[in-house]
Amino acid sequence: MRILFLTSAHNSLSQRLFVELAERGHEIRVNVVASGAEMIDAAEQRAPDLIVAPMLKIAIPTEVYTRTRCLIVHPGIKGDRGPSSLDWAITSHEKSWGVTILEAAEDFDAGPIWASLEFALDSDPPSKSSLYRGPVTEAALCGVLEAIARIETGEVQSRVWRPEPLSEAMSYARGRLRPSMKQADRSIDWEKDSAATVIRKLRAADSAPGVLSKLLDIDCFLFGAHAEDRLRGAPGQILARRDGAICIGAVDGAVWISHLKAKSDQANRDICRLAQIGAGCERCAEEFCAASGIKLPATQVLGPLLRDTPDAPLAIDAPDDHQTFREIVYREEDKVGYLSFDFYNGAMSTAQCKRLRDAFLYARSRPTRVIVLLGGRDFWSNGIHLNVIEASADPAQESWRNINAMDDLVHEVINTMSHIVIAGMRGNAGAGGAILALAADQVFARPSVVLNPHYRSMGELYGSEYWTYLLPKRVGQDKALELTQGCQPLGARKACEIGFLDDVFGDDMEMFEKELRLRAMALAQGPDYAALLVKKLQRRLDDELAKPLASYRDEELQWMRANFFGPDPAYHEARRRFVFKGAPPMRVSSEQTSAFQRGDAKLARWRKARQAGNRVTPLGQSPENDRAPLQLARAWTDRLQVTIRRLFAPAP
Repeated sequence: MRILFLTSAHNSLSQRLFVELAERGHEIRVNVVASGAEMIDAAEQRAPDLIVAPMLKIAIPTEVYTRTRCLIVHPGIKGDRGPSSLDWAITSHEKSWGVTILEAAEDFDAGPIWASLEFALDSDPPSKSSLYRGPVTEAALCGVLEAIARIETGEVQSRVWRPEPLSEAMSYARGRLRPSMKQADRSIDWEKDSAATVIRKLRAADSAPGVLSKLLDIDCFLFGAHAEDRLRGAPGQILARRDGAICIGAVDGAVWISHLKAKSDQANRDICRLAQIGAGCERCAEEFCAASGIKLPATQVLGPLLRDTPDAPLAIDAPDDHQTFREIVYREEDKVGYLSFDFYNGAMSTAQCKRLRDAFLYARSRPTRVIVLLGGRDFWSNGIHLNVIEASADPAQESWRNINAMDDLVHEVINTMSHIVIAGMRGNAGAGGAILALAADQVFARPSVVLNPHYRSMGELYGSEYWTYLLPKRVGQDKALELTQGCQPLGARKACEIGFLDDVFGDDMEMFEKELRLRAMALAQGPDYAALLVKKLQRRLDDELAKPLASYRDEELQWMRANFFGPDPAYHEARRRFVFKGAPPMRVSSEQTSAFQRGDAKLARWRKARQAGNRVTPLGQSPENDRAPLQLARAWTDRLQVTIRRLFAPAP
C-alpha cells in the first residue's frame, strides 16, 4: 500500500511507524508540513492509497480527506479531544490513558474512530515526552496496524466493519473535549506546592512548552524535573547546583531542574553586566550566555547569578539510596560494571562528553571483566549538543570542541583491551550517538529502538566519531554509505539483520535489562573470557597496522572543519533551524562569517602545504591525540603487555 505521512515533525513516533510499516512491505513517503497548502500539494504529488498523520498540529484540509482516507493518531483515550491530551492526563492524575486512531473530519479530532487502545499510568508518571516515546508510541503502532489490517482485509469496503462515530462513543466514553493547557494552568506556587506537585506540573509540560516561572528575577521556562529527598531550603530558593542542574526548595523538600529557557532577551540584559552598560558582545570573555529561546542547562542560563550557589557534587559510584539528580551512574555486580548516562534528550555537550569519558576510564580501571554501557532509558545518545553549540559565543569553535570530545570518548572505548565492552541500547540513538554504540564489542538493543546513524540532514554534516572505521566493519562499505547518505530511520530488527546490532531482545524495558545482565554475567564468568580478550586485542592490532585510528579521525575531521569553518553555512543554518524549531531569529552574522573565513583560510593553507609535500600537523587531530608514530607504537606495546599480564596472572 502507498502510504503518505503528513506530520508536523518526523519525530520518534512517526519514525517508529515508518520503520514498522516499511518492514511490512508498505511504501512510505513522509512530508513534514506546516500549512494546508503543503498538505494539498503533497497529496496531489504522492497520490497515496492512504494518508496517516502521526503528529499533526494543524487540521487536514477538506480537499485532502474527501479524496483520500486520512487516519489521525491522537494521543488520548476514546472521546478525548484537544491539543493538550497528555498534559491534562498527567496533571489530572489519570490512572490510565490511551491512543485513538480516528478519521479526519471537519471538526478537529472528531472523526469516526478506527481503533482505541489504553495503557496504565503510574501514580508517579514519567514526563510527557517519555510517555510519548514509550506507551503512546507502542499503542499508536498497534492502533495503526489494526486500522490498516481492516483496509487490507476488505472489511471496510464490504461494510462488514465500520468505524465508530464519535457521537456513539460519547454515550459511554470518559474522554471529553479539553482546551489547550495554558501557563496559568501550569503555574507553580513555590510557597504552597509540594515537591511532588511541582514535579508533576513540570513533567506534564516536558519537553514543551515547559513551565514559566521566575528564578532570581529572570522569567524562564523550566524543564527536566528530578526529585530530591535530602537537600532542604526555603521554598523557591536555589539551594545547590550539579552538572548544569539547579536544586530549588519546595514546602516539603526540593526539586532539581536540569534545563531552562530564558523567555526573552531581557534575561541576557538582566544577567550580563556588559549589556547593562551598553557594551557589545565583542568585549565579552564568556563562552556561553543565556540565549533566549534556547533550552539549555540551567546553570548556563542563570550564569553569574549563581555565583554564590554551592556545588553539590556526587560521585558516579555513590550509593543509589536516595532520590536526586544524576546524569552518570556507575555500579558493579558479579565482575560487571554498569555505566548509565542519561543526558536530557540524548544530547552530549563538550562537558558531558568529558565527564562520561572520565567515568568510562574509571570503570575501566576497576577489577571487573565486562563494562556495560547503558545510555539512558529514553535515549542512548544523540551525539553533539546543538543547543549548547548555538548558545556559544563562537558556534563553529564550540562545534569543533564538542566533536573532538566525542571522538576522545569513542577512542577510549575502541581501545579498551582490559575488558569486554557491551552497549545495551534501551532507547533511540542518532548521529554520533548511534556510532558511539558501535565502539563496543557487542551491541544489543530493544526491538522498539529506532536508529538514525547519519548526519547529512544537519546541513550535509560529514560526521566523525570514527564512523568511517566502525560502521563499514559491521555492515560493509556500501551499506555504510547507504545508511549515512540515505538519512532514513533504521529499526532494531533491520539493524540486526545487516550487522549493525548483534542481537535484539526484550519485550519491555525490564525484560531487556534482565537479559542484558544475564549475558554480561555469562561473558564475565565464561571459560573463554581470556581467549576473547586476546582475540579482541589481535583484531585491534591488525586494524591498526592496516590503517591507524588516527588516520580515520584526521580524514573525518578535515571534512568536519570544512563544515564548521568553511564558507558554506549549511550546517550552521540547519543547526539554527533545528534549535529554534524551524523559525530561527535573526543573528548578527559578522562574527560567524569571520569564523568561516578564518577557518577556510586555514584549511586552504593546510591543503596547499600538504600538496607541496611539506610536513603538516593533521588538521583534525586534537593536541592530546597528536602523537608521533613511535609514541603510538610504544603505547600499544605497553597496553599489550598490561593485557597479557592481566590475562595470565595466577588467580588470587
